[in-house]
Amino acid sequence: MTNNTAMKENSPKIEKSLSILEKSEKIMHPVTQTMAKGPGQYSKGAAPVYLERGKGSHVWDVDGNEYIDYNMGIGPIVLGYCYDKVDNAIKEQLAKGITFSLMHRLEYEAAELLHQVVPNAESVRISKTGCDVTSAAIRLSRAFTGRKKVVCCGYHGWHDWYIGTTTRNAGIPEEVQALTKTFQYNNIESLKAVLDKDVACVILEPYIFEAPKDNFLQEVARLVKENGSLLVFDEMWSGFRIALGGAQEFFNVKADLACFSKAVANGMPVSFLTGRKDVISRGQEDVFIFTTFGGEALSLSAAIATINEIKEKNVPAHLDQKGNKLRDGYNELAAKAGVSDVTSCTGYGCRSVINFHTSTGNPLVLKTIMQQEMIRRGVLWGGSHSMSFSHTDEDIQKTLKAYEEVFPILKQAIESGKPESYMKGEVLEMVFRKTKY
Repeated sequence: MTNNTAMKENSPKIEKSLSILEKSEKIMHPVTQTMAKGPGQYSKGAAPVYLERGKGSHVWDVDGNEYIDYNMGIGPIVLGYCYDKVDNAIKEQLAKGITFSLMHRLEYEAAELLHQVVPNAESVRISKTGCDVTSAAIRLSRAFTGRKKVVCCGYHGWHDWYIGTTTRNAGIPEEVQALTKTFQYNNIESLKAVLDKDVACVILEPYIFEAPKDNFLQEVARLVKENGSLLVFDEMWSGFRIALGGAQEFFNVKADLACFSKAVANGMPVSFLTGRKDVISRGQEDVFIFTTFGGEALSLSAAIATINEIKEKNVPAHLDQKGNKLRDGYNELAAKAGVSDVTSCTGYGCRSVINFHTSTGNPLVLKTIMQQEMIRRGVLWGGSHSMSFSHTDEDIQKTLKAYEEVFPILKQAIESGKPESYMKGEVLEMVFRKTKY
């Protein structure tokens, strides 16, 4: 695909974006359905607000500006926008129908595919969102063990059992909040501190950006099993990205239950709960987990096409190779520009994050400056690299060239003592994912 992104003299023209935002703010509170996509994560006045279309690794906003995208729908776009094999599968099924009055064969075919490629997937349930299946895992774990408490590490969605552990816990009874405790990644002692005989399950993201240290995941699995609890992997980010079989395959650690969504269908809404048959089969008896759209056929056809493409093209290897080049290139350029003490890029190739570490000011100001300058250079930048199969060498080269140009600006802003004066728009907001340890 031809890369038509180019350096802009000033911030891109975003009049249409801002006009739609102004109208939305009158009737939508908040205006976004996903925090990571909302205006708080993009500098108002310097960044686009609404996208119109995408193709491959590029997107176009409503004002017609083109960008290389490293957010990729906040995770789901693992192959690329408008990926032919997936879109064709959707179109073929669309001609036959979307939702039916009986079960559809695609429910079995998708489940069978998950059963084949995901370790320990003795049984498979289908739903629509990541929250659906993480919450299903919690309910099944409680029913199976006869215990009440949940211990978690990471981000697991908006439902009461998890979000009550965060600072946005209004509307959730204290009695519900008290049933969930948190622990810190790569801190086995923090897990031991909250693991007791009333813990039904421990649910965690097997990795976020930080790699497990000192056999952390193996130790978690051992402690959870010894406690008589169930181990649940939330694989929204790791599934079908770090390996075909997700974190269980990559780290060689089996979970009792594993939850998947995001990359599994290249943007279509579907989620899967996999794991032990004796646990999941409780849903045939006294545990109720059902939804009208669980068997929606367009998403299932997309999932089958996506998984097969990931398998046939060895997509995780591509993500790793391209992503490592971007991450390592970022760090090399930061060191060359003399800002490696201020910013670094960490994580696995398939998904890495930009860190800003400064004791002299607000890191969000530096992130805002970085964002506005990357957007000027045709990169839709949100502070991370979520790689897709459609990202090309040219994309990587243009992105690294942009970083090379932006680092001196960042350094100058820091040395000025007034980095806020370098901002063209509003400072970014902190993502709320703050838990109470």
